[in-house]
Amino acid sequence: MTARIVVLTGAGVSAESGIRTFRAADGLWEEHRIEDVATPEGFRADPALVHRFYNERRRQLVGGTVEPNAAHLALARLEQQHPGGTMIVTQNIDDLHERAGSRNLIHMHGELLRMRCVACDHLSERLTDSSVADACAECGGALRPHVVWFGEMPLDLDTIYDALEACAVFVAIGTSGNVYPAAGFAAVAAQVGAHTIELNLEPSEVASTFAETRYGPATELVPRWVEEVLA
Repeated sequence: MTARIVVLTGAGVSAESGIRTFRAADGLWEEHRIEDVATPEGFRADPALVHRFYNERRRQLVGGTVEPNAAHLALARLEQQHPGGTMIVTQNIDDLHERAGSRNLIHMHGELLRMRCVACDHLSERLTDSSVADACAECGGALRPHVVWFGEMPLDLDTIYDALEACAVFVAIGTSGNVYPAAGFAAVAAQVGAHTIELNLEPSEVASTFAETRYGPATELVPRWVEEVLA
């Protein structure tokens, strides 16, 4: 689908719903080595540890107290009401955009509520804890979280770049600007003449590549910006 507006969302959007970020001072990487829980090598070395790590994250979403916040809800409204089309590309692996009502959505770093077979790539929904004992329903292979780890290629990049090259507005919300290729999306959109906006708690690592920047909590900035667009 051609979208006049492409929105990239990062951890800062879900943080206000109570989901801990990875890079903040109290983030998850303070307690876990990236190499142990977020790389293919870590999974091969200790799959049980990796399953436990993502089980803890999954429990937040299933039966927990985490709910979509005002930023998620505003973006869903934008998608539903903006006539030019809106695509959301998220780096987040939670399901808060879906629960808010977003449908034209790409999870470029995977989804916490799905598992992937290491043998045949079959995807399956997972709402309960996973373990090394789980097997693929299609081929019997081992299952891993459907999460893009360090050293792996993000998902659906061709679709994302097609959207960036056709959009009129690109907005990055709650992103650190530390992780490529997402950190380069604003530059790609700017090359085709799109207006680029950063909505963030503080300037990202690539703030200088945006034509417009606004800083503050996502739950305040995003609804205000959506009201402007729809007006």
